[in-house]
Amino acid sequence: MATVQIYTTNYCPYCTRAKALLARKGVRFEEIDVTNDPELREKMVRLAGGRRTVPEIFIDGKLVGGYDELKGLDDSGELDALLAG
Repeated sequence: MATVQIYTTNYCPYCTRAKALLARKGVRFEEIDVTNDPELREKMVRLAGGRRTVPEIFIDGKLVGGYDELKGLDDSGELDALLAG
């Protein structure tokens, strides 16, 4: 199984949706909450190539994007292959 990291804030509805989608698929993930941590948020921005929005989702260290991209990968059937590693 792939390693999944998701950068979130505690007030983001798209973060909640992304986590729910991953949970429905039985995917274990590391949640990194950047709500009150400017240094951690800057790390996220660096890793995400300048993207400042949340969620930012990484599978095996590769940026997938946010919820919309994650959902698109799931809808197309590509997410399962990424998660298989």
